[in-house]
Amino acid sequence: MIRKLLKKLPTPFGRAAHRRTTPSVIPASQHNLRRERISKNAVNVVERLQQAGYQAFVVGGCVRDSLLDMTPKDFDVATSATPEQVRATFRNARLIGRRFKLVHVHFGREIIEVATFRASHADDAETGLAQGDEKSRQSESGRLLRDNVYGSFEDDAQRRDFTINALYYDVSSGHIHDYANGMHDIRERQIRLIGDPQQRYQEDPVRMLRAVRFAAKLDFEIEQHSAAPIPDMADLLFDIPAARLFDESLKLLMSGQGVKTFDLLHYYYLFEPLFPATEEAIEQNPDYSLALIRQALANTDDRIREGRPVTPAFLFAALLWPALAPRIKALEDQGVPTIPAQQQAAQDLITEQCQHIAIPKRFSVPLREIWDMQPRLERRSGRRADQLLEHPRFRAAYDFLLLRESAGEDTEGLGRWWTRYQEVGEDQRRKMIAELGDKATGPKRPRNKRKRKPRTAADS
Repeated sequence: MIRKLLKKLPTPFGRAAHRRTTPSVIPASQHNLRRERISKNAVNVVERLQQAGYQAFVVGGCVRDSLLDMTPKDFDVATSATPEQVRATFRNARLIGRRFKLVHVHFGREIIEVATFRASHADDAETGLAQGDEKSRQSESGRLLRDNVYGSFEDDAQRRDFTINALYYDVSSGHIHDYANGMHDIRERQIRLIGDPQQRYQEDPVRMLRAVRFAAKLDFEIEQHSAAPIPDMADLLFDIPAARLFDESLKLLMSGQGVKTFDLLHYYYLFEPLFPATEEAIEQNPDYSLALIRQALANTDDRIREGRPVTPAFLFAALLWPALAPRIKALEDQGVPTIPAQQQAAQDLITEQCQHIAIPKRFSVPLREIWDMQPRLERRSGRRADQLLEHPRFRAAYDFLLLRESAGEDTEGLGRWWTRYQEVGEDQRRKMIAELGDKATGPKRPRNKRKRKPRTAADS
């Protein structure tokens, strides 16, 4: 396969990355970003910091997206002021974070995130600060556990992850400061890491996921040298806290480019560390598993584009469903009755998955209910069908049934039956139930025969 060859691409590791010492300053006349496109609150934060004597710029994704004529979802500010100095400047500010100490400045529902210029850990060592210091800490593998080493404007640009995120917009002059050739990469539509890719991924393996997310969101290509080490380093994601990967998974799969993102994750071997049980199911039954996952993601993408609500519970139910059936069958082969086998398999699978992506109970509980209702949709005798219609999870369970059918699963027309049942009147519903006959009861639940003691003479 093509992605197998990706692992054999030559990489430039061992060669020192070029560091520009002065930024390319792009005047307002040479770019399409205008102050009017920046949040008024972000402009306010920058101007007040500048008036207080600090350097301050709008930076990162909001600059990148504005240059691409996309609407930024939030606005970030980078400054020479320390977090404590920022908080002292704004009464509506609060410090957050330990791994990355930031300041959130609140303007009603809008939050402007303000970060102090950061330097590299090499600079930290030169100033005599130990790695165990509160400012900086790394694991034995090189992953950053804490990154609060403050530095200069230039230091901050070199510490950012991708060139397209290292663009600084001065709201006062209209100039864009570009230390890392980010404007060039925006024109070339490519994702490029700043510095040595292997070292940067080792510092924070989540950068591999961010590279994929930006490539999908912006319809960019990941530059060759930035892409080459990803397959070999994908396993580093197993060491990332599960709670952080839950947040990252939502950004990856629920931002409107889920199908494209999934294909890139799978291509670069990044899907397995996130969903190892599902990856195993894909290898065993690729046609069905991939069809179901891609259709679920396509439906989610459509709902997001249409402004309709989406829930992680349904998406996680779909992502994990291919791994559930083999587990149920394995338990049934051991003699466990069908219903207990389904419940045990579901519980075990969710427990295992939460070790990789910490799914909160507010999503894992409805996820289980969607799964539990699948066999119940087959049992429609008497008033059961009407009772199911009134269940709060019916709509999600019905949609999930249709998803299974769209992936090629044979349910003997169950989805079509439920679609019609919702459309017809009461008399017609009773007729539909009567026409089902034995099918209305669904699959028979295995029953253990009670062993009777042999009768004795005293029993007679």
